[in-house]
Amino acid sequence: MKHRHDARTHRQLEPTGAHSAASGAAVLHVIPESPSSGPASATLTDDAVPAWVKRRVLLLNATYEPLTALPVRRAVVLLVCEKALAVHEDPAGPVIHSAGCSIQVPSVIRLRTYVRVPYRARIPMTRAALMHRDRFRCAYCGGKAETIDHVIPRSRGGEHTWENCVASCAPCNHRKADKLLSELGWPMRAQLVPPKGPHWRLLATTKELDPMWLRYLGEGAA
Repeated sequence: MKHRHDARTHRQLEPTGAHSAASGAAVLHVIPESPSSGPASATLTDDAVPAWVKRRVLLLNATYEPLTALPVRRAVVLLVCEKALAVHEDPAGPVIHSAGCSIQVPSVIRLRTYVRVPYRARIPMTRAALMHRDRFRCAYCGGKAETIDHVIPRSRGGEHTWENCVASCAPCNHRKADKLLSELGWPMRAQLVPPKGPHWRLLATTKELDPMWLRYLGEGAA
């Protein structure tokens, strides 16, 4: 029984993907920061994962251009396999230990080799991207936005596009209903234009941003 207990002193984090077969990446162990982190013998499963495992890591190209947000597991495997470098570590995250090294959980990593990304002219409009464009503020009153509204209601021919959608608070959305702004006498607080820039690919899929990412995401993420 003693040997079985000693073999499970660290929680295991099993990397996935093609890189998991690389030397030193077969098994990764989490070193608990303190006894309060939980029993060290607990095995990491999908049913009971610590909060840090659910966090995402910003992946930059070799030129520091933002590419995407990766799961922590994938980011750590890229570091262990020497496919990427840590740019910023997560001071609140645990230390990951493999057969050959120990790694602090990162918040931003950068590829060692440049990856060419196919150019797409128009950023897809998603709820997350629209909220970021309007800075999570209601386009009508400037309050905290909670919903999406069509400036020209769809019932009156309005389209679901960057030029016709805004972030809105629930009260304004309810008051506006299917009316036009001219009928209500409401002005628009800003011009509705599609966002531009490679970082908007990331903003279109990620609502919650690590403050450490903002320096790489441009003004649209502020």
